[in-house]
Amino acid sequence: MSDTRILYGFHALTGRLRRAAHSVHEIYVDAARHDARARELIARAHAAGVRVVEADAARIDALAGTRKHQGVVARVREVQADVSLDEILAGAEAPLLLVLDGVQDPHNLGACLRVADAFGAQAVIAPKDRAVGMTPAVAKVASGAAETVPYVQVTNLARALRQMREAGVWIMGADGAARDSIFDAPLDGALAWVLGAEAEGLRRLTREGCDRLLRIPMQGSVDSLNVSVAAGICLYESRRQRAPVPPLQLSARAKQV
Repeated sequence: MSDTRILYGFHALTGRLRRAAHSVHEIYVDAARHDARARELIARAHAAGVRVVEADAARIDALAGTRKHQGVVARVREVQADVSLDEILAGAEAPLLLVLDGVQDPHNLGACLRVADAFGAQAVIAPKDRAVGMTPAVAKVASGAAETVPYVQVTNLARALRQMREAGVWIMGADGAARDSIFDAPLDGALAWVLGAEAEGLRRLTREGCDRLLRIPMQGSVDSLNVSVAAGICLYESRRQRAPVPPLQLSARAKQV
């Protein structure tokens, strides 16, 4: 079936059962697993009316295409509808977007989808020619976020950035060499964060397509962050500015101290 793909790992399968159990064709569980985590997944599947099949490790390895499956793999129907950039821009009053330029590692993409879900980003956007696609490894790392955050791959990233700007979205590029800090910039409006791969950073045309370049202040000895960590910091700061936390009310005893 052309719309069927493989998911593996407890987080990915539990997330799919929670959000769209009807899309799970069947789950294969390593016959040697009798631990609480496996029993809980099996019980959840049975409660949702999903068929569970015991299989040996070799069959599960073959289905998953990797040994990093934790002993559980499923055949599922694709449920995330194709969403265009036009639809995303039209559907959000003040969108918060994450744009990835040159990120090709599936673990990085999965982690970026996870932080995008955590901080309420409407989509993750990437070019088609220099980016990883939606693979089982991405879905496993995303821990369910691959089902909730649209991943939009565009033919021309520079054109997509212009389209966002024309829709009133400010384009902020994360760059370690930038003069200004993310903590000194207004980030509470319609905004797209653009991040490059850790080794290469933003490409020239992508940098030129940004309204402003900002850096994450670094206090330690390292001079760069993993792209998913940087994405989490940038998205968190945008979310914090949109909904500032009220001042902490200290008790009388705390004030005395």
